[in-house]
Amino acid sequence: MGETLAPAEPVRFFLERFGLTENALGETVGNAVARKADYADLYFELSRTQTIGMEESLVKSGGAHVSQGVGVRVVAGDKTGYAHSDDVSIEKLQLATTAAQAIAHDSGEPKAVAVSRQRPQHDLYALANAPVDTPLAGEVDLLSKIDVAARRYDPRIKNVIASIAVQEKAVLVVNSDGSMVGDVQPLVRLNINCIAEENGQRQHGSAGTGGRVEYSFLLEGDRWLRFVEQAAEQALRNLHATPAPAGTMTVVLGPGWPGVLLHEAIGHGLEGDFNRKKTSAFSDLMGKPVASPLVTVVDDGTLPNRRGSLNVDDEGTPTGRTVLIEKGILRGYLQDRLNARLMRMPLTGNGRRESFAHIPMPRMTNTFMLAGDSTPDEIIRSVDRGLYAAYFGGGQVDITNGKFVFSASEAYLIEDGKLTRPVKGATLIGDGPEALKRVSMVGNDLALDEGIGTCGKDGQSVPVGVGMPTVRIDGLTVGGTAA
Repeated sequence: MGETLAPAEPVRFFLERFGLTENALGETVGNAVARKADYADLYFELSRTQTIGMEESLVKSGGAHVSQGVGVRVVAGDKTGYAHSDDVSIEKLQLATTAAQAIAHDSGEPKAVAVSRQRPQHDLYALANAPVDTPLAGEVDLLSKIDVAARRYDPRIKNVIASIAVQEKAVLVVNSDGSMVGDVQPLVRLNINCIAEENGQRQHGSAGTGGRVEYSFLLEGDRWLRFVEQAAEQALRNLHATPAPAGTMTVVLGPGWPGVLLHEAIGHGLEGDFNRKKTSAFSDLMGKPVASPLVTVVDDGTLPNRRGSLNVDDEGTPTGRTVLIEKGILRGYLQDRLNARLMRMPLTGNGRRESFAHIPMPRMTNTFMLAGDSTPDEIIRSVDRGLYAAYFGGGQVDITNGKFVFSASEAYLIEDGKLTRPVKGATLIGDGPEALKRVSMVGNDLALDEGIGTCGKDGQSVPVGVGMPTVRIDGLTVGGTAA
């Protein structure tokens, strides 16, 4: 993929690159369902990725990676046969189809499907320049500026670890329903980590940004500098943070990135596969109260230039805006083709896969809670004693019961209605459904994350977005280190 691709070009690109024809693809996908299968699709992908990293004021890593291949899926009932190849040709497609067909036992007559080109309904990230066309020297220069700026911010910043990753991925999906749709998906991500040292103590701070944008997005108005300052300030603040208290208390979640708790503790439980198999804490609760009436949660894959957005999902379905919880009532699940068919529910455009070597499954795109009526100041003033969590690090969730443990990398005490001392070592412990019911105030300051989210599920990672307004949760368990 030596040239930048326009959103309208991926069909032509793949046909010409691999010597394919629409008739040959129609015959291949038609033969895939001939053995009494319910559905089949072909997923072509070509991806270019560049990464570069700096540490200790030196470029320590860098690489360019090009991958291409095709995956063939055959679905019969609740069974999926999948085969993939990085050698793309009609012969390899036929071999992969035969392997994927092993799940369908009854033979049928070979047939051809008349496939027709379709344009994506959205155009969410039309760019003049592909991110991967950025000269390497420009990326090295930006990393050097980040390193210098962080160290100048405060002499206690002793090390800076920063990286830039840019990607352009072209995909083409051909399915047994007769549709053939392509997309070109750009992606940019900047990560910054600062390490501060004082009196033998070391603390870490992190920040980052990105999206389906051009590389110049990082440079506009020195945008990168804001994240240098955030990472440095977080590390410095934690040098003087006191150990977090432990116990049951009111917790206020800040806007934006704290939505990762919503994503993990609640969002995964609303994915169709877990609910079809009845392994989710939200199984069989459609139309019933699962949260405070103040809570409305949506998943929206149509937000322009957002990291989690897509013109079409990885099954060729247009992305959309799905209301998951509306004023506390469970209204929807996130679906791919397999689970939507088996659950007799509509497609939501949430079939996603890491690459051509992976089977698609229901996944989130951009998941967030809608804004409420309270101001952030009103929420803080309403708390006599509690914890304000501004930024999260890692966390763990059990999908079957929604129980979670999350570590807050930036947190403060709330005392007498005011933010006071920064604290460290705070963990939030609870379960998603119960936490939703304990939401007592929702702010009017909805914010999405800065474009750094990556979601893991069943060994696959995909880019996502999260977000929320300031939210008060009553009676949440806080694990701390204070005596």
